[in-house]
Amino acid sequence: MPSSSQTPPAAGPAPLLAFGAHPDDIEFGCGGVIAGETESGRAAHFVVCSRGEAGSHGTPAQRTREARRAAAILGATIEFANLGGDAHFEARPANAMKLAAVIRRVRPGVVLAPSVVENQHPDHVVLGRLVRDACRLARYGGLRELRGAKPHAVAQLFFYAVTPEAEPTDLGRVLVDHSAMGLVAAWTAAMEAHASQLRTRNYVELQLTRARLNGLRAGVGQATPLFASDPLVVDSLAALGRAARRF
Repeated sequence: MPSSSQTPPAAGPAPLLAFGAHPDDIEFGCGGVIAGETESGRAAHFVVCSRGEAGSHGTPAQRTREARRAAAILGATIEFANLGGDAHFEARPANAMKLAAVIRRVRPGVVLAPSVVENQHPDHVVLGRLVRDACRLARYGGLRELRGAKPHAVAQLFFYAVTPEAEPTDLGRVLVDHSAMGLVAAWTAAMEAHASQLRTRNYVELQLTRARLNGLRAGVGQATPLFASDPLVVDSLAALGRAARRF
């Protein structure tokens, strides 16, 4: 079972639940989005599914400390799950059930997961598929492995991309504006908390540049793309923001 810190409180909007394959994936891939959600009062909870033990830089203990610090900077709680170890993820029913149990416990409205585009770290692809399966399994009341908690239906599953190459081309794109100075500062600090991973490449500037480019497309300072697993449903067109293109 995952080793858990506190679970987000139930008060306010339903929590946001973000899954990452390694310590730093959530922060690099969608940290600006998280900063905006917690700033607005939504609880956020991270599930990191390895401790980076296969990485070339940083020990598992160091990377665990970095992940905890980064989550705290973004105002999120965090826990770690074991899916077989870094670089050993498998898309097995038992792993999907383990993640579905987390979904039932946290009861999120929105779930974020790595995209399932093949051209990236294989753990990202496997985790994205497992989370997609887990969101569905969490709804099924007859699964004996999950009978310890009430079924839960997630409202929205979005995929995030840690690198440009991992951005899906076949899914609807939502650009999330997180241009406010406080949000950018919090996101930057959370990425910089992963100091062990910044020794060979300036990943922080890479992500900030991506966000600036997406922001330019939308006429804002910075934005992160999320990719909807399924078509979004709204009660009214008034609930929609504007499009990125200025017609």
